[in-house]
Order: sequence, then C-alpha cells, then structure tokens
Amino acid sequence: MTNLRPKFTWPAPNASAEDVLRWGIGEFGEGLAICTSFQATGTVVLDMAACMTAGNVKVFSLDTGRLHAETYELIDKIRGRYGIAVELVAPDSAELTSMLTMHGPNLMYNSVSKRKLCCEIRKVRSLKRKLASLDAWVTGLRRNQSNARERIEKVAIDEEHGGIVKLAPLADWSAEQVFDYIARNDVPQHGLYARGYPSIGCAPCTRAIEPGEHPRAGRWWWEENGDGECGMHFSPRGDVRRDFDVLLDEVLPLRRPYLVK
Repeated sequence: MTNLRPKFTWPAPNASAEDVLRWGIGEFGEGLAICTSFQATGTVVLDMAACMTAGNVKVFSLDTGRLHAETYELIDKIRGRYGIAVELVAPDSAELTSMLTMHGPNLMYNSVSKRKLCCEIRKVRSLKRKLASLDAWVTGLRRNQSNARERIEKVAIDEEHGGIVKLAPLADWSAEQVFDYIARNDVPQHGLYARGYPSIGCAPCTRAIEPGEHPRAGRWWWEENGDGECGMHFSPRGDVRRDFDVLLDEVLPLRRPYLVK
C-alpha cells in the first residue's frame, strides 16, 4: 500500500470507541484490518465493527503455533457468529526452523532475550509482514492494562510499521466497561477467563493468576527483569535489546529490513 500520508480529518480526542472505529472503516475501507488475539478487548472491537459492516471487515490474528486450544475454539465461534473469515498469519517457516534448531522449542524459559527472540520470530515479524499490506490497523489496547500502555492514543501514525495508521478505539476504557459491553451484547468470550486467565497469549507463556495479582502477572511470570511485553507494540530497549540483536542475527544471518519491498 502507499506510504504517502494524506491529510485526515482526525476524530476528536474524546471521540467514542464506536466513532473512532466508524471513522477508520470509512476512511480506509479495504485497507483497514482488525488485529486480535481474541481476548476480551479484541472481541469487543470485532463485535462493534461487525455490527457496523454486517461482518464485512477484515480480521487477522497471529497464529504462533503455540496457542491454547481454547483460542482456536473461540476463532471457530467467531467465524460462525459473524460470518468473518478470520485470517491466521503464521511465522515464516524458515525463520522458525532456524530458531528452533539453534535454541530448542522452549528457549523462552532460558533468558529474557531468548523469550523476546521467540516473540520476534513467532509474532513481531509476522505482524510486520502483514501490516506492510495495509493502510491502517485496529487493536484492542487499553491505557490501564500496563504502565507501558498508559499513553496510547486512540488514533496515531504508526512509525514502527511504515507510517500506517493505528487505531485503539478502547484506549480509555476500563476493564469493567469491556466486560459490561460483552454481557450486554452477548459477545463470545475466551474459555480461559473462567479459569483465572485475565491475559492470554501462547500456552507455554501464560498462566492463571492468584487473587490480588496484576492482570498481566500471568504473562511470562518466570521473568524477574522482563518488561511484560512481546514487542508487537513496544520495541525492546537497553541491554536486553543488545542481547536480543545478537540472538536475532544468529538466527537470521542475512537479516533485512522487516518491511516487504
């Protein structure tokens, strides 16, 4: 898609989630897609968009190859409920094979850098390749999910992904608002919520949380010095980034820029 930035009439900063999403759909049409891992916020955004478009909206998810069985079950429910052909984006097979051959399938438990390498190959690079074909993408990110997300804008230019537009319609929503919407609209939910998983990722990297723990405490719980992010929305920084770069160069000796030419 084009990298030129047209002059948009941006939604107001206090625009509702529905208005932000409606603006994005109207502005970008087929050039827009929703990215979701089928957690509560993502299914809320998907439901809103499906209602606006009668199911005529692009939806994709990153199939890392290590998702919970319940995630695939929910994808089938979504397809049946809304008639949306959810696109599952898989990692590059050669990159994945190289990483697994060098470090084994459970490298994520050995160091923060190796966990980030696994996220990079299974998620981040897959996302970058997919976004290179779009003009805009929609996420379910919220500001109060973590400290790293507290400055998320509802609409922004995504410099990390070639200057396309990134929408986060639920940026100012609370968890209570999310689940109230789900209850009122009978939105399909992930089966792991009932088992104490408030934040759901890959099966080896997600656990249920204990009472009083932060909702994201179950993600990469074994790490003492991690930042609790996979790199899809926030790039690694500091010494972790340096170690990570070395590992990535070993797995991808002919590493090129992420964006597809």
